[in-house]
Amino acid sequence: MFKTIRQWIFAWRYKRAVKEAKELAALFGVKYYVLNLGGSLKVVPKKNIKELIKHKKFRKGISVESIERMALFVTT
Repeated sequence: MFKTIRQWIFAWRYKRAVKEAKELAALFGVKYYVLNLGGSLKVVPKKNIKELIKHKKFRKGISVESIERMALFVTT
């Protein structure tokens, strides 16, 4: 029961993050990623990925391409 509730909450947060990413991408014309950072879903523009790497939000040696592969959702 608890697992089902957690899955439902994650699905709701995921849908909300995808909707936000699509709206921002349409508004600004920039590619956005939905990432799982620290246990929560974040909507991050592609321009800020290098800053996140620099501030050590990801492990050492990770690249933008590998972040794009592990992203939950990528706008076009």
